[in-house]
Amino acid sequence: MSYKIALGGDHAGYTYKKEIIAFLTGAGHTTKDCGPFSDASVDYPDFSHPVATAVESGEADFGILICGSGNGVCMTANKHQHIRAGLCWTPELAMLTRQHNNANVLCLPARFISLEVAIACVKAFIETPFEGGRHENRVNKIACA
Repeated sequence: MSYKIALGGDHAGYTYKKEIIAFLTGAGHTTKDCGPFSDASVDYPDFSHPVATAVESGEADFGILICGSGNGVCMTANKHQHIRAGLCWTPELAMLTRQHNNANVLCLPARFISLEVAIACVKAFIETPFEGGRHENRVNKIACA
C-alpha cells in the first residue's frame, strides 16, 4: 500500500529527514517535506504544526517528525485535537504505537538512535495496522473534546 506522508522537524533532524524521504519515495510513498530545509538552527513548532495539520486535514495519511530528543515535536503535534503522536526509539515501539494507540504521527529522536534504527522505526510504523478491538475504546477516550 502506498501512503502520503508529511515530514518535518528541526535542525537536529534535518539529515535523517532527508534520508527517510529518500527511503519512503524509493518504497513508492508520496512525501510532503514541511521543513526545515537546512541544518541551520530553527524552532521545531514552526515545522511540527504543518505536519500535524496535514495529517489532521487528511492531506497526509501519516506524519513523521524528527528532532534531537523527539520530545519537542511530539508535544507540539499532540496539541492538535486529532493527532496521536508517539515518540519511538525502537521498531517494536513504533509497531506498538500503531497497533495499540492508532498513532498517526511518528516522532523520532535523531540524537539518540542511528539512521538505520530510524528507518526501521518508519518501516514498522507505516506497515503496522491498528489492532482495534479492546484498544479502540481506549483510543476513543484520548481526545479532550
